[in-house]
Amino acid sequence: MIRHAHSSANAAGVLSGQKPGVHLSKLGQEQADRLADRLGPISLAQIQISPMERCAETIRPWLTKYGKGVEVIEQSKLIEVDYGKWSGKKLSVLSRAKLWRKIQGHPSSVTFPEGESLAAMQVRAMSAVHEFFAGDIETTIMVSHGDVIKSIIASSLGMHLDDFQRIVIDPASVSILESNGGVIRVTRLNDSDSSLGDILKSTKKRGHLLGGGKGISK
Repeated sequence: MIRHAHSSANAAGVLSGQKPGVHLSKLGQEQADRLADRLGPISLAQIQISPMERCAETIRPWLTKYGKGVEVIEQSKLIEVDYGKWSGKKLSVLSRAKLWRKIQGHPSSVTFPEGESLAAMQVRAMSAVHEFFAGDIETTIMVSHGDVIKSIIASSLGMHLDDFQRIVIDPASVSILESNGGVIRVTRLNDSDSSLGDILKSTKKRGHLLGGGKGISK
């Protein structure tokens, strides 16, 4: 799972939500270029991306350099939270709203004004994950958004949604999930530096764990 790289909205301190026309910043373009080389020539049949432009722009350098022939699926279940009336507003202003404290302390109860609830977002995001693991394709990349990925990680770790704010997902970071016997494991979280080709190879057919993992095989 990859969070989109730094965007123009991130630079402006704006909660963009599902508003169109939000592109990568100059920093984000540099992050996307580095991400392409971090991922390297991994073998994939498909990737799934949120419909937002910033997600397509994040994975485009990898597709151009290494992903020719890879099927790109626009997955609406991975789209950013619909923040409703909060979309397009400055975070510095929103942080003074009464709802902000609830978002930080009890997010499972939050529905954004004329928007989506965080609980509903988690349900549809996890649906995309479960659908993938139930299929025949072994490995995919999912490009999505901070709160969406945080909710997926929380669910995968058995955490309540009210605790998902404890998880940090940086722009252009990679988190890796694997499933064995129907149990989802988090094998990498918020990684912004590693060369990931070998890491992805090492997660394949890891098998059941007892006493911890074996580490990365070189």
